[in-house]
Parts: sequence; structure tokens; C-alpha cells
Amino acid sequence: MFFGLIQLTWFDATTAALPFITVALLQLLNALLTDQATRRVKSANELTTVAHLLAEDGTATTTTTAANGKSTAANGAENGKLQKQKSEHCEDHDDEDTLSLENLFPCDQSEIYASKKISFIIDEVIQTEANYVNNLRKGIKNYGELHARSDAPECFKGAENRMRLLGNIEQILELHEKQILPLMLRNQRDLKSLFDEFAAYFDKNEFYCYVIFMMNKKTSMQLRQEQRAFLQNVQNEINDKLGIDSFLVQPIQRLTRYPLLLQQFISEFYKSGISCKPVLVSVCKLETRMRRLLDVVNQAEDVPAIDELTELNLTEQGYFRRATEFDAYHHRSRKKYAAKVFLFDRCLICTEVRKRRLAYRHHYEWSTLELQLNGSKSITVLQRSSGAVTADGAKEEYEFTAPEACAVTQWLRCARKIIEIDRVESSMRGKFVLPMDLVLGVGAAIWLIWNYLY
Repeated sequence: MFFGLIQLTWFDATTAALPFITVALLQLLNALLTDQATRRVKSANELTTVAHLLAEDGTATTTTTAANGKSTAANGAENGKLQKQKSEHCEDHDDEDTLSLENLFPCDQSEIYASKKISFIIDEVIQTEANYVNNLRKGIKNYGELHARSDAPECFKGAENRMRLLGNIEQILELHEKQILPLMLRNQRDLKSLFDEFAAYFDKNEFYCYVIFMMNKKTSMQLRQEQRAFLQNVQNEINDKLGIDSFLVQPIQRLTRYPLLLQQFISEFYKSGISCKPVLVSVCKLETRMRRLLDVVNQAEDVPAIDELTELNLTEQGYFRRATEFDAYHHRSRKKYAAKVFLFDRCLICTEVRKRRLAYRHHYEWSTLELQLNGSKSITVLQRSSGAVTADGAKEEYEFTAPEACAVTQWLRCARKIIEIDRVESSMRGKFVLPMDLVLGVGAAIWLIWNYLY
């Protein structure tokens, strides 16, 4: 009876079907155009996995006891230098582990909270996070307006000098005050959600603010050393027992403290015999991301040490990803020297190590480079001519050699991933793509207008 009330003509059917046909053709066209780029992304992921396995074979797994973890906590940020922490049970954990079917379903977390030691660790994570936020807020209140004081030295006045002294400390406070601390408070009874949501912030590069903070570290230390007398007077005036140095080292200490607490959690998790694997997988994934960030933050301290960098603005090169030391041989000049190679999203920068400074030598855009692995400890960097798509005719630029195969593997994994992402973004740039919901909405509107107004 219902179908008898609807009368469709071929014109109505064609009008209704046309938007769907258009959408299908657009999606098919995009699939054909991006098929090669997609294969490249898959290839990059495969290379990442293979390189990761090679790195595991080339390095011995370091295990630590709970007692060692406690002793390391005191030295984790020695002299303001972040120390890479080794995980006891989830060394270089891969995200592929989370594809296990049992990890897709929630588990009973009550036995986790039944452990007093684990509950204490969770409470400590949240409480120290709240203390960290309060300390940053207090430090900014005490030292955030030095540039506005009438007796402040000229090197402290102005927004630029304020940034030199404090770095992006306010950005770090905003992240923890508005995002991380609320995340912990709302998920303190759901650890899997807490660890998964926390890890998502690392995936989205929200913690890159710590990399920026570390890049400014030496500038800030030098400025504080030059104006020690003035800062001491300010400290006495506000009756601050710890001082600005203690305030500005807290982000480094906090970033080091995270993986230590997670290692304690994982250790107690195994000792207690808890059988909630989804939570274990999530905490291992988070701990791995934290340790990788520590590596990048440590390496970022050397970025401002690059001298003679007049033709390149580092702030326009995207995210900093990795810095590795090599024995470099430059084919064009036939010169061999100790080099430190920096990887950014938009370029590769090669510097020469000269005692306490890094002399800039060359930089290359990723779209012009090809990488060739020569054995397990050597890489050749080839440069294509401008406008060339394939590696045919590419000229050898550099040969990088490392004493350990794992250093080459990790560097190559990172570089190839950057190259493939750059190629995919270039292939997608300028492509016309209509949103699916927009096309369907317009099609439905046309059909309704045609049937009810005509």
C-alpha cells in the first residue's frame, strides 16, 4: 500500500541517483589518483616495522628492577639533561600489539585498584600532576612580569626578551592545566581510557612544546647567568626559597618523571599477576611514546648550536624530528668530517662538529632526496635534479657512516617516513575533493525541491 502512494518517473529516479553516481565517480577518481601515494605510505610503514625489528636485534634489551627505577628517579634529570629511560617489560612496544582481539573489549579493572601499590602509583601520578600545574602557575606569577619592572635590565624588557628568559613555559602550563590534568581526573577510575587519551596527545604532537622549550634552554641559562644579581634580588623580594632556576627546570624534571612512574606501574602490574591485558598494552604504548619524545627533546638542545645558518630559517622547517652523529663524506668536495645531521619535516640539515659548536654545511629539501642503504652501518644520500621525479641520474651527495647499526636503522626509519609523508602531501596538494556529506545533502535537497515544489 505504501509503494502505491509513490509515483516515480525515470526523470525523478535519474535526478535522485545523479548525486550518488557523482560521489561514486569522485571517490573512484581520487582512489586512482592516490593509489600510488597510498602504496608509498604502506611501504613506509613496512620499512618502519622492518627497521624497528632490525634495531631490536642490534641492541641489547636493558632490564631494570623496581629498586633501580627508584634510584634512577633521582638522577633522571641530572643537570637539567633528560635521560632516556629503559622500559622493563615493553621495550620498543609496537602499536600492532593492540590489534589482538582481546584488547578490543573492556576488562575488569577492579583487581588493578585492589593492589595498594598500583593505587598509590596512580594517585601519585595525579597528585604530582596537580602540584606541577600549581608550581608552573606560581613561577609565572613570580617571574612572568620581570620585563615590566622599572628596575629591570634592558635585556629583560620586551616580549622577545621575555621569551628568551622563560621560553614557552606558558604554553606548557596551558597544556597541562587545560588538557592533561582534567584528562587524569576524569579517567582516574578508567586506566585504559587514561593511557589511550594521554598517548593521543603524543600522536598529535601536543607535547612538541617541550622540544621548543629545550631549544631555548641554553639561551635562558646564559641570560640568567649574566643577570644573576638582579634575579637574586627579585627572589629575595618575593621570598622565593627555590628561585627561577628551580622553576625553569621543572618541565624537564616532569617529562622525565612520567616514564619512571609508568615503569613502576608496569612492574607492579606483573608482580601482582593482574590479567587485564588491554590496560597493559595501553600503558606500554604510552610509555614508548614518552621515551621517544625524551630522545627528541634531548637532541633538540643542539639545534640552536648550529652556526653560520644565514640562508635558512629553522622556524619555517616544520617539526624537528631527530639529530644523529655520523662520519660524513661529502662527494662533491671530497671532504670527510664528523657530522651531526638534523631531520626536520621540510628539510635535512648537515652540520660539521667543531668542538663546542656546529658549523652549518648543507641543507636539502626532502622532495629532491633519495636514500640508499649500504650495508648495516652506512647510508648514501643522493640528490635528484630539480623537477626530476625518479632517482635516475641522481648524484651522490653524502655518505653517512655510524659505529652502530641501530643508529643507522633508527635514522633511516625516521628519514624515510618523512620522505613518504612529504610525497603524499605533495600529491594531494591542489586536488579537488568534495565532502561526502555536502554532496549527499545537495542531492537530497534537489530531490525534495523537485518533488514538492514542482
